[in-house]
Amino acid sequence: MTKRRTVLGLLGGVAMVAMATSAFAQEVTLKLHQFLPAQANVPKLVLDVWADNVEKDSGGRIKIDRYAAMALGGKPPELMDQAIDGTADIVWTVVGYTPGRFPTTEVFELPFIMTDARAVSHAYWDMFEKHMKDDEFKDVHILGTWVHGPGMIHTKDPVETPEDMQGMKIRGGSRSVNSLLTKLGATPVGMPVPAVSEGLSKGVIDGTTIPWEVTTSLKVPELVSNHTEFEGGALYTLTFVLAMNKAKYESLPDDLKAVIDKNSGAEFSVFAGGTQADADGPARQIAVDLGNNIITIPADQTKAWRELAQPIYDEWVAEMNAKGKDGKALLEEAQMLIEKYSTK
Repeated sequence: MTKRRTVLGLLGGVAMVAMATSAFAQEVTLKLHQFLPAQANVPKLVLDVWADNVEKDSGGRIKIDRYAAMALGGKPPELMDQAIDGTADIVWTVVGYTPGRFPTTEVFELPFIMTDARAVSHAYWDMFEKHMKDDEFKDVHILGTWVHGPGMIHTKDPVETPEDMQGMKIRGGSRSVNSLLTKLGATPVGMPVPAVSEGLSKGVIDGTTIPWEVTTSLKVPELVSNHTEFEGGALYTLTFVLAMNKAKYESLPDDLKAVIDKNSGAEFSVFAGGTQADADGPARQIAVDLGNNIITIPADQTKAWRELAQPIYDEWVAEMNAKGKDGKALLEEAQMLIEKYSTK
């Protein structure tokens, strides 16, 4: 009987150790929330890769639950506040979904400033650390900053010149893009990217501004047959952040903070921007295979577009000056960093 009790006691002790080990092995569960379907390129090629690496590098002590297509509730423009108030622990969002709230990021959304997603994403991280970390983004812990590949126009009717856009209702993804559309003679329609497919199919919009890679999950080549792309600098791009609840990050033990840090920052930002841009080619091929009309504006024929877009630069500089920031200096710094990283 005594022997049996001893064995049972040992088994109980083993079970308790196993339970304690299991509990220790998964110390933290983080909720990652974003607005695209799980099978879209960014969740699949960027966010899942990031989350998998964090889980692996933590030895299983961090588990990241992924919530796609606003599964935790709310609308895409609310994602940043969800990261701040703790509704989600981590969010991926378009910065321009909250117009004017993070104005310094818009230097990277100015027309034709984007030449290479990797270079611009690297420049964006540098300027985030120097100018935005303790200012515009002080309420969150930023894990990555990046831009997508060349932004372009997808329309029901062909667009070869700015005049072709007169009167068109075009979806824009940020106030910078909407300002550009207005100056090009179109009527901007603000809507989050998940609403684009329905907007096109119901005729709410005549076209949309998105990079090639996003067209796949939205079935845009099946909904419109004309695509206008630009050689040289891109017509536009959008800025993104991967943001974490600040209190949640600060509550982590130092070794788990180190895991998050290892998978964040400049290197991750360059990876994210580059990965999005790399997905443009396969998406473009879908439109080619469908026989769609792809219009490419050569760099030497973008003068009319650039002239119409120039006031957006002036307006952004003036706005930054009004906020007590040196807009001209910020613009020149961004251009310098883009050139620096483009030559690497």
